[in-house]
This record gives sequence, structure tokens and C-alpha cells, in this order.
Amino acid sequence: MTLSPQFLDELRTRTTLSALVGKSVKLQRSGNEFKACCPFHTEKTPSFWVNDDKGFYHCFGCGAHGDAIRWMTDQRGLPFIDAVKELAAAAGMEMPAQDARSARQAERAKGLHELMSDAQGWFADRLGDEGGIARDALAKRGIKPETARAFGMGFAPDARGRLKAALASYGDPMLVESGMLISVEGKEPYDRFRGRLMIPIRDARGRTIAFGGRILGDGEPKYLNSPETPLFDKGRTLYNIDRAQAAARKAKRVIAVEGYMDVIALAQAGFDEVVAPLGTALTEHQLERLWRMADCPILCFDGDAAGIKAARRAAERALPLLQPGKSISIVTIPDGMDPDDLVRAEGPQAFEDLLARRESLSDFLWRLELATLPPGAGPDERAAFEHELARLAGTITHEGIRREYFRTFKDQFFALFGAKDRRLRIVANDMAAAADVRKVDLVFAFQRAILMGLMQHVDVLKRHCELVAQLPILNGQLQRWRNHLIDLAIYRNDLTESLLTDTIAADRQLVDMARRNKETDLAFSFWLRGTAPEVAETDLLRVIQILVDEQACRRAENAAAERCRQDTTERTFAEYQQARSDHAAVQARIRDWMEELDEAA
Repeated sequence: MTLSPQFLDELRTRTTLSALVGKSVKLQRSGNEFKACCPFHTEKTPSFWVNDDKGFYHCFGCGAHGDAIRWMTDQRGLPFIDAVKELAAAAGMEMPAQDARSARQAERAKGLHELMSDAQGWFADRLGDEGGIARDALAKRGIKPETARAFGMGFAPDARGRLKAALASYGDPMLVESGMLISVEGKEPYDRFRGRLMIPIRDARGRTIAFGGRILGDGEPKYLNSPETPLFDKGRTLYNIDRAQAAARKAKRVIAVEGYMDVIALAQAGFDEVVAPLGTALTEHQLERLWRMADCPILCFDGDAAGIKAARRAAERALPLLQPGKSISIVTIPDGMDPDDLVRAEGPQAFEDLLARRESLSDFLWRLELATLPPGAGPDERAAFEHELARLAGTITHEGIRREYFRTFKDQFFALFGAKDRRLRIVANDMAAAADVRKVDLVFAFQRAILMGLMQHVDVLKRHCELVAQLPILNGQLQRWRNHLIDLAIYRNDLTESLLTDTIAADRQLVDMARRNKETDLAFSFWLRGTAPEVAETDLLRVIQILVDEQACRRAENAAAERCRQDTTERTFAEYQQARSDHAAVQARIRDWMEELDEAA
């Protein structure tokens, strides 16, 4: 379906935004606008404003912003086209005519929705009349009949054609497309779910789009989900999303657990704001869905090895997606229990107490990595531990959050393994050791110039410590010096040039290091006192890029040479010649720049 800008503009004009928002948020008039506590984040003082004249809402606290359609997609969780349809119906507008292809797709989806609804009803009826084994299984797990009805649970008899016969009017092709029948070449299609407790999976509008089936008695797999269909994309769907949306807004939190039986048990215990992925690790789409419901979703995992592994995957999946005010927290259930076991054994308050002790994402990752360190870990193990923490922080896309995670991990590391103030002296010692290298090649000269320049331009170091961390330094002493500078830039808010200068002046080994040598030093702007910060910053970016290019070309040349040695052909030799030429070109750029700097020295 194609929706023209004119149609959408008319829809926005006909929709009174304050009336739409006011259905779920208590608005207060303030002049020509309305204000309220923001429904997208927790606050005590209203910072959420609705302007009917301009047709948009905006929160000055969390930045939430949008029009009537955006409200329906972000706050209600509706797909775009469903949001438009609902607003159009309320405004008395006819939806634009569909093209033939879209009309066929819509008609097919309508038919599939009706099929899935009928299948859910049939399974529910079987639970009531012939599903004794399923009712016993529910009773054994403490699931009350009213809870089973609320979640639409049912029973699939252990037969290959009962559902097929009951829904025969839809025809085998549609039953196969819906995932309710299995089609095998050369055989008649047969029921997918047999001898199972049936749990309907619903979309945000409460429509059944798939099923999960738990085996009753012996058999594998223990849980069986519908395959992906035109209605069901398991990576984009959360179990119980239809019930949890409103509950999450009311509770101002959302909890994600590992399985749908945990969701059902927790809902019965009074936790309605609970969802679960569907047999896979949390995906980016599911995390985005959770963030629509709460700023910091609580991910709850079993405390066994599989649960910890799943928690680690979810944490690493979330890191690149973090935004200001949007994170996750993590709860692990002790003693090999799951949420269902916990609330049945110790009651709802025990689960509530566990939620109150949830860990932030950074604390969880720190604890997880710390557990990998052997007792009495030596320098190598500690270095590997620190490197892994830096790798995790480096996967965060948002620059500010990445820097704060980097800082937090460094603080925790130094609090555990060493005194911070001693690092200044270590930097000075590493500088002196690096100065003892007598044979200085071009790359070494550039790298040393950068590090010395950063000592004089501390603000540049602080702003670009992530870029400095990417410098391809192979010399061990320069590498240690660089790493210590990054450490200091991250955790020393009071770090200044004078502080470093005083430290250097107090060490006799650094007297010569602090003095310019016009015979060997480059006239790089980082060396020069009084250089404007913007000039120093420009040269920093330029020199880092050229060194990164040099390293990439060096690696490409080595790889091409190895391929040529393994299989000498005209093609591999030509590739090697090209890689060598590219590397030489970058080295020529470095030499040309060095000559310019020598002339300026």
C-alpha cells in the first residue's frame, strides 16, 4: 500500500494529539499547550509537552518526540500501517485503495489471522474436553485454570490429522503456510503439533500469530514453536507483548525472562509486565521493542551455565545499541532455579527482592570477566582481562557512553590492582625507556612525536583518547607509554600539562627527554608550544590516519606475499605487486611529510 504525504498530512490535521495522548496520559493544560510526566521515562517533574497547533509532542527530559503516528508506534507498539489504519478510522478517513499485490497480501494475512484464531479456539476446546493430561501438567506446575484461560492455552491431541480435519475449510496450502501443518514431498500434510500443551503467541494487537507447544510426557523437542510465516517473525516478536505493554507503562518497568512458562507463572504471581523471546537469544529488534516500553529493561536469566551464557550474549548484543538514558539491567536467579521455581517455592516477594538487587550492565560485565581470572592472576592474565574489558567498551557505538564505560572499567581495574597516582610516575618511566631507543625509523618518529605532543595538548588527548588507542604501535615501550596516557586521560579529571611537566622535571632521566633536539626531532605541531588546539587536533587526526593506512597496507602486502609464495601465478604476483606499490605510496607520504617537518624544525 502506498500512502501519499498528502494523506498522512490530512490524517495528522484531523487528529487532535492531546486527545489521543490523553487517553493514556494525564495531561495538564499550560497556556496553549499541555504538559505531563513523560510516559517514556520515569520523572517526578513534568517535562513532556503536547502542542496541538504544531501537532507534535516533545519531552525535554529524554528527547522523545513525534506526531500522532509516532505516538501510536512508540507508545502503543503498533506497526506503522496498523497505527495509520486506527487513526484513519477514528478520524473518519478512508484508507487509500491498495494496489493489486498489496490487496492480495492483505487478504491473505486476514485469512491467516482468522485461521490462527480458529486454531487457538480449537486447541482451547480440546483442553477442556479431552485434555486431561494437559490439565494435570498445568496443575502440577501450579497454573490455575483462570490463568490458562487468560493466556488462551490449549491442548493438541496426539494425532496426525485432527487439526487438519477441524480446519479443512481453509485448505491444506493455507494450513501449511500458517505453520499448522507439515508438508513433506510425496506425503500428505499432517499436524505439526501433537500431544502438546499449546500456548498461543500473539502480536501487539492481541492476535494469535503462532504457537508454542510443550511436550506432554516423554519426547523431543521439549518445546516446539511455529516456523516463521507471513505473520510470525520470531526475531521481532516477544511473547506476551500484548498484555505487557500497558502493564509496563503502569509499573514503569519491563522484565524479560527466558521462556513463556516463566512469563505465565510470573503473571499469575502478579507480574504482568513480563515478556520472553521465542527460543532464541534476544535480538536487536527485540531490544528496541523493550526500550519502547521502559528505559532500562530488566533481563532475568537462570543462574545455571546456560543462563549465564544467554545473559552474556544479551549483554554483548545490547552494547552497540546503547543510547543516553537507554540501557539494560540483569538479574540472575541463584541455586539453579528459574522464575517459575522461585515464585512457587518462595512467593512473589522473593522475586521482587531479587529484582531490587539487579546489576547494571557495566557491573554485570565486570563481574563476569572478573570470574575468569585465576587466583593470584599474574601480569599476563590481568592484561588479558583489561584488554577484554576494553574490547567490550569499544563495541559501544555512542561516543559518550563508550567513553564512560571505558572510564568505569579502568576505575574498577585500578581500584582492584593498583594505585592510580602511581601511574603518573609509570608514564614518566616509560617515556624515558622509549627515549633510549637509538634507531628511530619513520613510523617510530611519528609515534613518539604524537605521544610527546599529547603531553603538551592534554585537551586533545582527552577528546580523542579513543582515536589514540587505535594507533598501530608495535614498539613495546611506546605502546605502554600510549596506554598509560589513555588511562590517565580517562580517570584523572585534574590532569593538566603542568602536572605532567612537574612529574617529568622531578625525574633526572627525563631532563633530556623534555628538551627539543633539532637534529632528530620533527617539527610536528604537537611538539610546539603555543600551537592552537584546533591545529593540533587536525594534525592528530591526519597523522593517526596515515599511520593506520600504513599498517593496513603493510598487512595487505604481507598477506599478498604469502599468497604468492603459496601459489605463484600471474594473478597472485600482480596482486602482490599492487599491494607493494600501495604500501610504498603510503610510506612515500610519510617521508614527504617528514621532510616538510625537518625543514620547519
